[in-house]
Amino acid sequence: MTESSRWDKKRIYVIVFLASVLGTVLILLLLFNIYDRKQEGRVSPVQITGISENEIDPEVWGQNFPFEYETFKRTQEDYGKTKYGGSTPYSKLERYPAMKRLWAGYSFGKDHNEERGHYYAAIDQANTLRTQIVDQPGACANCHAAEAPGLIREMGWETFNATPYNDLKPKLMTGSSCSDCHDPSTMDLRITRPAFKFAMQEAGVDLSRATRQEMRSYVCGQCHVEYYFKGKNKVLTFPWSRGRNIDSIEVHYDTYAFNDWIHSETGAPMLKMQHPEFELWGTGIHAASGVSCADCHMPYIRRGSIKISDHWIRSPLQNPNASCQTCHHITQEELEERVLTIQDRTAGLLRRSEEAILDAMDAIKTARDSGIGQEKLDRALTLHRRAQMRWDFVSSENSTGFHSSQEAARILAESIDMARQAQIAVMQVNN
Repeated sequence: MTESSRWDKKRIYVIVFLASVLGTVLILLLLFNIYDRKQEGRVSPVQITGISENEIDPEVWGQNFPFEYETFKRTQEDYGKTKYGGSTPYSKLERYPAMKRLWAGYSFGKDHNEERGHYYAAIDQANTLRTQIVDQPGACANCHAAEAPGLIREMGWETFNATPYNDLKPKLMTGSSCSDCHDPSTMDLRITRPAFKFAMQEAGVDLSRATRQEMRSYVCGQCHVEYYFKGKNKVLTFPWSRGRNIDSIEVHYDTYAFNDWIHSETGAPMLKMQHPEFELWGTGIHAASGVSCADCHMPYIRRGSIKISDHWIRSPLQNPNASCQTCHHITQEELEERVLTIQDRTAGLLRRSEEAILDAMDAIKTARDSGIGQEKLDRALTLHRRAQMRWDFVSSENSTGFHSSQEAARILAESIDMARQAQIAVMQVNN
């Protein structure tokens, strides 16, 4: 072997050695970086400090869970309007003027706005005209303030509900909080609102046996539901004794002969539906497939090497990659088109339902003005009540039909049919 060959061979050995050293250093740096990232998200029971059973301040919880708190704080942000929602408040009464007549004689006919993020739950309730022009019971604060569970423990369930809202208002300073959904000692999901516990117990559901995936919907179902104030103490109650679909809810209300108000134009005993997202979702394909509320509205995201639930609770269309495309392997454009197709069709049915109900109201009002007695209009009034509660069930549910498109279409078809039947009933009386 020549001197030149030996030198070339040595150079190869040196290059290989240096490459090996460099590779080892890079691998070690990568491992150290991964370790550091894991340490950022690792919280042992010993490290969970400063969170007592009664702690409701999200900032205190955020000292232990900075990534979750970082996203939760964004519920203060306005991410803008979407075609059928968003976080920018606007008057729905101005956008859909029919609502003023549909709710004639009720506080919703004076003030009904697009909702903002969870941060504003207590603020917006305090500022709405509905709590200013009507002496509302404390029951309506159950889900709008993180202070509610503590006040319920202090005052008692029925006393809290019966106490006037304006008497409780100075104590209701915090909107939604970590404590509403999490146990401070274990971080397990938990139910903190008694009305949901009572309703599920009546339905034969043992919450202690609920899976974590079920809890990822149940914690939302504490508040995103239809409800009413029962009895003289105005106890917050979910009308689920016969089931959770619109037909079963109607049977519940009819059994108790309950109504929210008497319509000022027709004299019908009316029902006001409240944001029944949990009920409508429960009849849809996502619920049947085991998809929870959190899967879409709080999808998993990455912070370094850590996977967390995004606590910026908002429309899935704001982050379809995480919310939708983990299951639906199609383009973002196609996903958005599918959603808007459902919502456009539902919105069209809502407008047709409003027109039909207004026509029925006009017929009833004309008959009353002509001197026809209330007893002869009983069938028309009952149909007015039934048609409008179905319209309201879909209108007040915040997905514009997306949570269960076929059920939403069925409900609105029945609403239109019942409203037209009410018109026919008036014609038969006149004849």
